[in-house]
Amino acid sequence: MHSAALAELGLAPEWTYEAIEVAPADFERRVRAMAGEGFAGANVTVPHKLAALAVADHASEAAREIGAANTLSFREGRIEAENTDAPGLLGALPGPPADTRALVLGAGGSARACVWALSRAGAEVSIWNRTGSRSDLLATDFGVAVARPVAGAPLAIADFDLIVNATTVGMSPASGDDPADLKALPVDADGLHERHVVVDLVYGPAETELLRAARARGARVVDGIEILVHQGAESLRIWTGKDPPIETMRHAAREADAS
Repeated sequence: MHSAALAELGLAPEWTYEAIEVAPADFERRVRAMAGEGFAGANVTVPHKLAALAVADHASEAAREIGAANTLSFREGRIEAENTDAPGLLGALPGPPADTRALVLGAGGSARACVWALSRAGAEVSIWNRTGSRSDLLATDFGVAVARPVAGAPLAIADFDLIVNATTVGMSPASGDDPADLKALPVDADGLHERHVVVDLVYGPAETELLRAARARGARVVDGIEILVHQGAESLRIWTGKDPPIETMRHAAREADAS
């Protein structure tokens, strides 16, 4: 999607986008070398988001408060860190989340970005995680509520307008979760209806079971590819200073995902 965007912006072939595999032990050395090798920046994915924040000379308020960075920029020998996961989520939503009741499932790095973004945008946020202590810690960090199922029953989905899955449920079997096992989430699919907006950060060639269930019941759905496109567009804006061609990036990302 970045290559397609660079071409449309007239920046190719001077600008290129490439994948670089880096072991955790080599991350800091590689990043510092990139700062002097003509790179404008880098997207950073797991497991390097904490290390990306630590290596930076300067970090944005969002990256500092979320506690992770997914975008690095190299300017005059300095390394700058940003987190575009948060604006990526907000940009992918069908409307502003202000005054909505949002439920975030999960307590990892992606969940932190979602909670930070939604809280800042004026949503009333509650979080759930299978490990209750992690829910409590995240809630304390951001001043939000913890959603607690009663006696093992599903959460009262009717209490929320927006549901965001930031867990690994729906990912590959290697994640340890059954991709189709909605029982791993405290969501009663029968409680979903057209008033809900359901977001799943997981993306892949097939729609997740959560989104299929939500779509079947008339809810508006946002998949992980849409989040990926919007966070990638924010990264491109940071590096180039130009407005990214969202539709071109979306088409390229979905075409690649389907292949």
